[in-house]
Amino acid sequence: MFKEFRCISVFELLKEYIETGRIKLDKSKFAGKKITVHDPCNYHRKSNTSFGQHFLDEARWVTAQCGPEIVEMEPHGLNGICCGAGGGAWAMPYERERLDYGKWKADQIKATGAELVMAPCHNCRDQIMKGLTKEFGKEMGLDYETYYIWELVAEALVFEPWSEEEVKKAHEERDAQYERDGVDLEEEE
Repeated sequence: MFKEFRCISVFELLKEYIETGRIKLDKSKFAGKKITVHDPCNYHRKSNTSFGQHFLDEARWVTAQCGPEIVEMEPHGLNGICCGAGGGAWAMPYERERLDYGKWKADQIKATGAELVMAPCHNCRDQIMKGLTKEFGKEMGLDYETYYIWELVAEALVFEPWSEEEVKKAHEERDAQYERDGVDLEEEE
């Protein structure tokens, strides 16, 4: 009943689309801006432990293609600090604990001097964008915008009308991707 399919991360998919020219980015959109990349527990450390693969390099590569200068938090990567919203803490009634733990992340972000934060996880993004800035923003002078990785890419996208040939090629690439990943959009009755 269930078909096997290949699982691909948003980081891998965006990297593939950029490398193959399927999407084009305007680096000038974020040129001159400093960005720091938050490394979510699930996408990097847990993924590395569970599946032997993290997406640290892909996250930074895609971010760099959008044009900003990447400034790293310390520590970062597999040694990065949780933002405090992980494990469902964002949705739980432990706001004080979540924010107290998140203060470490707020300190890290502040130390980078970044104007932008890329936080690919929805819990992390909400904690960094809503929780930390609301709780510590005025006191610490936090002044940054927070983006999902796909939002950053969407902001830098170049929109150009496609020729008939480009549309045909895109459909062929889509079909090949669906074949590769085992995607079948036709419902069986």
